Amino acid sequence: MSREMAAGPRRLKRARVAVAAVFCVHGAVTGSFATRIPWIQDHADVGAGQLGLALAFPALGASVAMPLAGAISHRFGARNALRGLLALWTLSLALPSLAPNLLTLCAALFAFGATAGMSDVAMNALGVEVENRLDRSIMSGLHGMWSAGALIGSAGGTLAAHLGSDARLHHALAAATLTALGLIACQGVLDLRSTPDEEPPPRFALPPRSALVIGAIGFCAVFAEGASLDWSAVYLRDVLDTSPGLAAASTTAFALTMAVARLAGDRIVDRFGAVRTVRVGGVLATAGGLLVVVAPHPAVAMGGFGLIGLGVAVVVPLAFAAAGRSGPNPSQAIAGVATITYTSGLIAPSAIGAVADATSLVVSFGLVTALALGLVLGAGVLRTAGRESLKVSPQDAAVPGRRP
Repeated sequence: MSREMAAGPRRLKRARVAVAAVFCVHGAVTGSFATRIPWIQDHADVGAGQLGLALAFPALGASVAMPLAGAISHRFGARNALRGLLALWTLSLALPSLAPNLLTLCAALFAFGATAGMSDVAMNALGVEVENRLDRSIMSGLHGMWSAGALIGSAGGTLAAHLGSDARLHHALAAATLTALGLIACQGVLDLRSTPDEEPPPRFALPPRSALVIGAIGFCAVFAEGASLDWSAVYLRDVLDTSPGLAAASTTAFALTMAVARLAGDRIVDRFGAVRTVRVGGVLATAGGLLVVVAPHPAVAMGGFGLIGLGVAVVVPLAFAAAGRSGPNPSQAIAGVATITYTSGLIAPSAIGAVADATSLVVSFGLVTALALGLVLGAGVLRTAGRESLKVSPQDAAVPGRRP
């Protein structure tokens, strides 16, 4: 029996805590970056259109680099791979604020996204492995920890911005702190290794069909999430004529709703199953979208955005978990689902804006409502075989004969 399996429940509990801490650190980088975007824009001397172009590069970098995560895990082992990739991600936080112009900002954000995507795949793969061995849902809680980390990073960034601190100093200190915390957290994750005679997984490969089908559900959820996060404040201000403070509060409330729902989601999934949970979530999100579209008062719209957050909160964690149990190459499937969801997050804000320019924001959120209904109709693709018959990690499936 392998050392990892022989350690038993205590070792798995430690691994769960460790990977949850990794998710929190990963989210904190995103929160720290997002709050200083205005400072970065001023420092690089770019306009709104140029900034929008630059902000597409993290998703581009992630999409290109994510398929490499499986090969890196094969070469160095899951723990070492995560340790290195997470450190690259946390250290890359310092890059965007150093960029003096558009070209260097795009390059910095491409590297920022590439390291984010690879570490994202690696940590989700290990999260799925721990979930499989525990035989109960933990992925929603892990993504809840990511949201909590993002809120912590945002709070720190908000304080730094309020104090007028230079983002280069702020991000350098945050990068150093988060790198140290990430390295400590990685010590406790499962250490999965390949045997010397095994063929490495391909560096680049098209996502399997299972990833495309599962990713479609993730696409719907992330589109609704991204649209609500980026446009809820604008919707309340422009459509319902609310004050800037109340409009901004709607975005914060939506983010908190997502975090709380994800942290509580595992118990619901364990009781009702992934398919039923997503179907009910789709109903809630669809109802929320309808409330937003017909809202006569800001309170009604805010309630609608809250229902959207509740409805989509656990979908992406469940999509990663389903991908980790699908087909002969789960590691590749996880990368495929991650690529699709990153793409959805990239296009959602601009798609909402384009539809709003051509018609109105109300029509834009009619599109969000239609995609939320897609969760109800497509939830069945998350139905997978029982965990007891699939005690195989994403790296195991990608690397036959893996030994911990």
